[in-house]
Amino acid sequence: MRGIQSWAICLAVFFAGRSVPADSGPLMLWYEQPAEKWTEALPVGNGRLGAMVFGKTGTERIQFNEDTLWTGIPRDYTHPGAKDHLPEIRRLLFEDRPREAEALAMEKFMSVPLRQMAYQPFGDVLIDFGHSQVERYRRELDLERAVARVSYLSGGVTFTREVLASYPDQAVVVRLTCDRPGALSLTVRMTTPHPEPAMTVEGGDTLVLSGQLQETFNERMKLMVPSVLKYAARLQVRPEGGRLSADGGALQLAGADSATLLLTAATSYRNYQDVSGDPDAATKAALAKLSERSFDAVCQAHVEDHQALFQRVELDLGTTEAAKQPTDQRIVKFNSQDDPQLAALYFQYGRYLLIASSRAGSQPANLQGIWNESTAPPWDSKWTTNINTEMNYWPAEATGLSECHEPLFAMLDDLAVTGSRTAQVHYGARGWVFHHNTDLWRGAAPINHANHGIWPTGGAWLCHHLWERFLYTRDQDFLAARAYPLMKGAALFFVDSLVEDPRSGRLISTPSNSPEIGGLVAGPTMDHQIIRSLFRACIQASEILGIDEDFRRQLAEMVPRIAPNQIGRHGQLQEWLEDKDDPKNQHRHVSHLWGLHPGNEITPRGTPDLCAAAKQSLEHRGDGGTGWSLAWKINFWARFEDGPRAYRLLGNLLTPQRTYPNMFDSCPPFQIDGNFGGTAGIAEMLVQSHAGQIAILPAWPAQVWPTGRVAGLRARGGLQVDIRWQQGRARSAVLTALADGQHTVRPPVGHAIETARLTGGSGGEVSNQNGEQVLVKLTKGARCELVFR
Repeated sequence: MRGIQSWAICLAVFFAGRSVPADSGPLMLWYEQPAEKWTEALPVGNGRLGAMVFGKTGTERIQFNEDTLWTGIPRDYTHPGAKDHLPEIRRLLFEDRPREAEALAMEKFMSVPLRQMAYQPFGDVLIDFGHSQVERYRRELDLERAVARVSYLSGGVTFTREVLASYPDQAVVVRLTCDRPGALSLTVRMTTPHPEPAMTVEGGDTLVLSGQLQETFNERMKLMVPSVLKYAARLQVRPEGGRLSADGGALQLAGADSATLLLTAATSYRNYQDVSGDPDAATKAALAKLSERSFDAVCQAHVEDHQALFQRVELDLGTTEAAKQPTDQRIVKFNSQDDPQLAALYFQYGRYLLIASSRAGSQPANLQGIWNESTAPPWDSKWTTNINTEMNYWPAEATGLSECHEPLFAMLDDLAVTGSRTAQVHYGARGWVFHHNTDLWRGAAPINHANHGIWPTGGAWLCHHLWERFLYTRDQDFLAARAYPLMKGAALFFVDSLVEDPRSGRLISTPSNSPEIGGLVAGPTMDHQIIRSLFRACIQASEILGIDEDFRRQLAEMVPRIAPNQIGRHGQLQEWLEDKDDPKNQHRHVSHLWGLHPGNEITPRGTPDLCAAAKQSLEHRGDGGTGWSLAWKINFWARFEDGPRAYRLLGNLLTPQRTYPNMFDSCPPFQIDGNFGGTAGIAEMLVQSHAGQIAILPAWPAQVWPTGRVAGLRARGGLQVDIRWQQGRARSAVLTALADGQHTVRPPVGHAIETARLTGGSGGEVSNQNGEQVLVKLTKGARCELVFR
């Protein structure tokens, strides 16, 4: 069915070159007024280029980014001689002198320079229409087609504009039309917030913006920051009818029937060590490839490319009259009206944003995805890896967007190189290490301040994503060629750097932090959960690949020696070696619950005592927090199999305080991780596969989503899962094998498996069916249907 729908939509695009009708479909963000603030504008992106569409009628603003425009220069962030001071830092921590340890670390152990660099906005396309009196205004973002659209009536003429960011053609494309011949007149120009740009007109129809980032004074760093990257953007205007002329640094179009604007942008960045690229030549070549392509052809290729990813998952949670309201009004009213479709829209919006900000060949999605309007963005819009970057990719495998993981893995390839030097210089260790932040230049050393920046498990956590890719796909070629070498390198670092706790004799990680609370410490719980997970993944991977038996044995001997999870005096899971948790602390980070999610060593059935302690810790933290913190808590409560509580957290996230009018997540300010975490949380409510079983609707809030269906979710072991439920009862689930495998399937709580039968493909077997679970063995392409009662 999804393939038929995709073909029908592509045909419509091909023949009409227009968007679907304004009142169509549930996958639409729409508004009755233009955006005034950046967080009201609508995002489009192709992984490398991103744009925010404001939809203004007097002067339209399309603010755009290119993912390699950053301040700074290629550099080595390590601190020479750092490892010589490591024993003393550890000694001070063991003697309970953390402030002295922090002071020494700040002087002798931190990154040089202390802070990393910042992601930059590229510029703005400004289109002067001069339409001040308008009627029938509508602004929308069609997630199904990845097209932003604006339409309105002015002077008796209906004007329409569509904006898309094409991955196949590597351009942002703007289509301008009107329903009266010759009624389209405009002036178009480009600006940039960076000093001393050059603006020229090329060939009578193309604006060229170019320059180089300048050295600037950074207030936080209190020093001048050199920059080296050159940049260029080209904006070509292709009119149908009318007269096009140049006026200084602008292009004027008068009396046209329609027009297409093509925007390309690039920098001189080639990789974190090479900035010798030619952005002028790159943008010129990108436009040249589009010289013979019509808007219809570009749009069709864009829609087909987007839908090949986006349409893999469908989610229907039911609909009500609330769905007829503009999106900004629905966000305001979500907790006071019945609007299950907004939750489904939010889920799909997260998937849309991941496709738009992370494609093969691009940088990974950063703190703001790919969208940024500030030269001094919050937290420099870097990759923060003590939760935020990882959260960006939680939906990748579970919601059918495995390919979108690739930029993260490519960054890991770089970090294994810079992190190897960091491991040697700062720890005297083999392997590679990466701390809690990186930038375009792949800094791996501890940054900012010792009370939160010396956290050596960022790389280990990112390796969890490599292992998850394998678990979901069972791709042994990927495991052998990409995942295992990186995982092994990360594990080698901890083989060398873990030390014995002088009090318990256990292996611990030190110096470190429990992000982002408690200062510099020895042995935070989160570190040990991550390291155990990494070691166990390496053990399993080496067994699957039949290699590294001695290394495997070494890791297996170390795992039980690592400091275990502990339950404290308040019944909580301890965050540190010491039982010092404050039950009144409602910090946004709940780092010590990593083993519950995204890890898997704490589960309701496998470790009930630890699970109860983790729940107590989460109760202490409360149901508040920043946007991304609320998103993580949705996943936590889903893992506790508490659907109503998970839904309550979703309701706390879908409020104007945590979700902007354009549905961007508010930390505050804007951070995109909450969007991705919220999408992943909804997926966890519907399917879980981390605990050795496929759990169907494990945290389903049946009272608010009584009837619905989901198709295309993924489960570990190489499965696609489709589920249908009606009137508060689960009806059926269909499992489709994407790889050979054997799976234990558990029905929703309060249900039993009535029947389980093979319904397609070949090479399957159903056994051990007892109502409470069923064992299903499937070869790739085989399908099994389960009916519940």
